Amino acid sequence: MASAKDPVPIGKRIRRARLDRKVTLDTMANETGLAKEVIKQIEGGEKRPSVGTLLQISKVLQLDSDFLLKDPEAALEKRSRAYTKRTDQYAYTPLTPGVENKHLKAFRIVVEAGTRHEGVGFQHEGEEFVHVLEGQVEVQVGDHVNVLASGESLHFNSGIRHDLRNPSQKDAVLIVVVYVP
Repeated sequence: MASAKDPVPIGKRIRRARLDRKVTLDTMANETGLAKEVIKQIEGGEKRPSVGTLLQISKVLQLDSDFLLKDPEAALEKRSRAYTKRTDQYAYTPLTPGVENKHLKAFRIVVEAGTRHEGVGFQHEGEEFVHVLEGQVEVQVGDHVNVLASGESLHFNSGIRHDLRNPSQKDAVLIVVVYVP
């Protein structure tokens, strides 16, 4: 549902950009690793994509990731302030506003207790750094599960399929830095 802060829903922005660039669903699926049905659900507003998925989509569509992560029609003053967005499993706040066309993005992420990403694991070119400020999470990289508690960090190749979950009864707060070449 669109609000004053998000006049064009993210799924519609993705679909419009994909069609403008003449990128087929097959190409999008092959380049992101997402099933065509998942892409259709995102474009139709039935599924909210994670930050990692948005970064993958923006790369395939050759868009600045801020086009999908932020409201493109916001005033410059509003665009320079950090704000919080929601996905199905967590809330994220960009910590690096105004870094259009940069390779490094940082986020403060709150992962709700007892949640995990649904669907396929994430995989995108580059690297990720995860630091747990509060709570506990499990970060699966390939077949290896890393259990991180408050104060612990993990740096990994994000080209390897990875997944994030919070099996605990308490929300987890993370700093996640994503580098996409």
